Amino acid sequence: MFKKILIANRGEIACRVMCTAKRMGIQTVAVYSDADADALHVQMADEAVHIGPAPSAESYLVIDKIMDAIRQTGAEAVHPGYGFLSENATFAKALEAEGVAFIGPGVKAIGAMGDKIESKKLAHEAKVNTVPGYLGILADEKEAAKVAAEIGFPVMIKASAGGGGKGMRIANTADEVASGFRSAVNEARSSFGDERVFIEKFIEEPRHIEIQVIADKHGNVVHLGERECSIQRRHQKVIEEAPSPFLDEKTRAEMGSQAVALAKAVDYSSAGTVEFIVDGKRNFYFLEMNTRLQVEHPVTELVTGLDLVEIMIRSAAGEKLPFTQKDIKLTGWAMESRIYAEDPYRGFLPSTGRLVRYRPPAESESVRCDTGVYEGAEISMFYDPMVAKLCTYGKDRIEAIDRMAEALDRFHIRGIGHNVDFLSAMMAHERFRDGRLTTNFIAEEYPDGFEGAPVSEETENAMRAVAVAAECANAERNRMISGQTPVGDRNPPQSAWKVRHDDAAEDADATHVDGGYDVAINGTKYEVRGALRAGEPVFGGTVNGKPFPVQMERRGIDYHTSIAGAQRQFTVLSRKASDLLDRMPKKEAADLSKFLLSPMPGLLVSLAVSEGEPVKAGQELAVVEAMKMENVLRATKDGTVAKIHAAAGASLAVDQQIMEFE
Repeated sequence: MFKKILIANRGEIACRVMCTAKRMGIQTVAVYSDADADALHVQMADEAVHIGPAPSAESYLVIDKIMDAIRQTGAEAVHPGYGFLSENATFAKALEAEGVAFIGPGVKAIGAMGDKIESKKLAHEAKVNTVPGYLGILADEKEAAKVAAEIGFPVMIKASAGGGGKGMRIANTADEVASGFRSAVNEARSSFGDERVFIEKFIEEPRHIEIQVIADKHGNVVHLGERECSIQRRHQKVIEEAPSPFLDEKTRAEMGSQAVALAKAVDYSSAGTVEFIVDGKRNFYFLEMNTRLQVEHPVTELVTGLDLVEIMIRSAAGEKLPFTQKDIKLTGWAMESRIYAEDPYRGFLPSTGRLVRYRPPAESESVRCDTGVYEGAEISMFYDPMVAKLCTYGKDRIEAIDRMAEALDRFHIRGIGHNVDFLSAMMAHERFRDGRLTTNFIAEEYPDGFEGAPVSEETENAMRAVAVAAECANAERNRMISGQTPVGDRNPPQSAWKVRHDDAAEDADATHVDGGYDVAINGTKYEVRGALRAGEPVFGGTVNGKPFPVQMERRGIDYHTSIAGAQRQFTVLSRKASDLLDRMPKKEAADLSKFLLSPMPGLLVSLAVSEGEPVKAGQELAVVEAMKMENVLRATKDGTVAKIHAAAGASLAVDQQIMEFE
């Protein structure tokens, strides 16, 4: 067995690999860029080597720098994680030449399956169902448009070396092919150093279901069942689960058999994933094979009881698989939610900055959180926006969903935009709970973006009641501060309140009782029980005897609360103070409609217009890159460009002016 391994990656996957390696008694080496000097994976490792500037093209993607780190530390093996060099055959060859083990498949399998075009040809030869398409490399936008027209719209433009949703665009028209081709090429070049793209038919009403395979160097290949990965946004997976609520035993066996056959065809070893697209009649088609560990591997671990990282390490060391296909049993249900640094209330735009508060839910046998950050850490614009992976386990799908909903309500993040509210709303969505999924789910159910989950009047009033109870507790603490109240003048605390939300104000009356407060909202009583400590981000008590983990933060005189994907801002005032507030003049917001502002920190990749040029609503104006993704900014109405305030190549701050209109 290896004594020391280097993890050629960063973030949560580097931390994940280190956890297993340390449990196995193996020393670990981290590599890090300038941006990651204080990162969690650097702190966890036994040794750490600096490999260059923040951009991944100058650090994590530079093979020579990784090889130098291996030589410096004497690492005997390398785990590549996912992304970066994990599917790079040149890197695997360099390790082989150095006599260093690659904790992954052989060069043949990486070369064959890592190229999306060649892998489809091989899959076809191995009698694996494949999606109709054009497998040649596209030379330019004109050829892309011609091929798309021949295949028939809609089509998918995909990076040949792609993965993780990078370098992928759906096009429904020739114009969309042109812009999609440019963005796919740019993202492919930035993320993988390979700008080749191809086109295939986009299957409508699709589900994304993948098969996990595991193999050793002795020819043994086993599949570990499937994962449902249909909940995606911009082809980036958001929620995954195992098993799939859609497959029957017959389809599962057929997909598993084809996945194993494909792996054997390329002499596969280590962990790998064969991805399929499945239509409404359970017809399935090969998409690609990822010759690495997947982001969503924890759900497979939870339903099989296996540690995939450990098996990968043992396979790389030459050990045989300790089980056969008949030994694999899927037990229970597992769900994974990806916590992203993005703001769902602003069109899911990337968010960067410092994690001012970061408190994941407590882990248990049914709750697992894989992360690579900590409170006070910086979320950089240079890398993937994933903050953590929250996983839950249950005896069945609904139990796993309900446990996920509660865990999300207890996941407290401040300082950056994040998608926890959106994920919580998904757990309560009737269509999601019924398992009626497609890869279009988010686009179909949230066509105008996410504005928060709907809540019942009962839940909203319970949120009001907790806010009132918190204000009562705060007032009581203030009364007890020495010198704040004259001696002998301990008047009873305020009990009659107004709770304001938007333009509505509700009467509330509160009574202190053992363990909490009884709060009446318009005559209906809510029994709020539990600690209401100042600064505590999550109320961990009950309302009317039921757990009610509402997140609550006081900002000025307002209480910002959220539960089950719904946010509400309450102001709790005495009735007299509320009446006086109504008499205050309202401040009008500044009119910024004549400016195009950067919605996120990022790099201004290109400008599509110039000063004096007329523009139409929906027209492309600029492209901003953040967290390895390109974001096209379009005109919201007709107008004329009066002034350009930023040049292509500029680094932008959030809300920085890019251009101004007449």
